[in-house]
Amino acid sequence: MQIEAASPRQMLEFLLAAGVDVAIGDEPVNRLAPPPVQAPSAEAATDRQGRTPPAAPTALRPAPTAPDDALMAARELAKSAPDLETLEKLLAGFDGCALKSTASRLVFADGTPGAKIMIIGEAPGRDEDEIGRPFVGRAGQLLDKMLHAIGLDRSGVYIANIVPWRPPGNRTPTPQEIAICLPFIQRQIELSAPEVLVTMGAPATQNLLSQKDGILRLRGRWFDFPVGGRKIPALATLHPAYLLRQPGQKSLAWRDLRALMARLRSP
Repeated sequence: MQIEAASPRQMLEFLLAAGVDVAIGDEPVNRLAPPPVQAPSAEAATDRQGRTPPAAPTALRPAPTAPDDALMAARELAKSAPDLETLEKLLAGFDGCALKSTASRLVFADGTPGAKIMIIGEAPGRDEDEIGRPFVGRAGQLLDKMLHAIGLDRSGVYIANIVPWRPPGNRTPTPQEIAICLPFIQRQIELSAPEVLVTMGAPATQNLLSQKDGILRLRGRWFDFPVGGRKIPALATLHPAYLLRQPGQKSLAWRDLRALMARLRSP
């Protein structure tokens, strides 16, 4: 049985669907192969008296920031921010998270700071990384429809992610990456001071609200988010990206949205 070779267009579409959207070089590189060993030249091997000269000192590369050091630095920086504008600048200059080196830009927030509702997702995707605002891709378009269904739009909410840089290939952020970014989103919540939090998806819900269950068990439930000497009610719900993959679950998200509006209207 002969298998027909894929066309260049089909290969590109496959790579894009797999999250490969950046070409590093023109030629493939085997990064697992050991570096080639070059034999020393005759001049370098011996000096005029026949002795082998000492090897030249190797230039030292700056060591990457240790995770514990990065976490401590993140906590200190986040705590020092007196307002959201300063927090964004501090976060943009923070080098403790490796995701910054692979992302195009920082994706800090969208909507209106100080709005009654603050929505928190997981991490930026490709569209968010290109534009610099959270929830602007397909999931963001669905979020806009969800907000419209309860009489809201982006001007009536404040939107952010627990991780402000796009992970390569849209993969899930690692626990270490989330832990390093967590002090910044916690301070962002404190400075924005919403009346209600909405955590979308398992990573945001589990890490912000200290929960271990899956999102299908957590969604629709209210939790307390302690910050700045007070507790903000937080509603866990499904991420719009999940709803795009599982459209049959949209009815659950609709129940959560109705519970959100009922909470806001109650005394």
